[in-house]
Amino acid sequence: MLGIPTLEFRFRGKASLLLDIYYCFIDQGSPALHPTQIAKYTGISFAEVARRLDATPELFVKLPTRAGDVTRYRITSSTAARSAEEVEALVQQNVKRESLLFYAVGAMVFLALLVVVLTIVPNV
Repeated sequence: MLGIPTLEFRFRGKASLLLDIYYCFIDQGSPALHPTQIAKYTGISFAEVARRLDATPELFVKLPTRAGDVTRYRITSSTAARSAEEVEALVQQNVKRESLLFYAVGAMVFLALLVVVLTIVPNV
């Protein structure tokens, strides 16, 4: 809108959803699933499942479709080669990175406001 980039956190606050989707792929044993299948299995809304699948290419990949086919997703080959504990550690590592980014941006905004206040106060 104003040319200001927004911070969208793909992992922070969504770790349990991502792990539920990951375990759905593992439990179903199917290499490719449609978002509605995942939504039915996990109990997460279809829209949220579709957003999480599209937003995290580190974990899930969209399979190419032919005309008239439904869109399916699968776990990336690098994720499939890892154990469940390693995937959980990867998700937690990304959550930690995004949390650090969140706190760093918050600190920068706070310090910028502090500088403004400290330049105005002596002149009052």
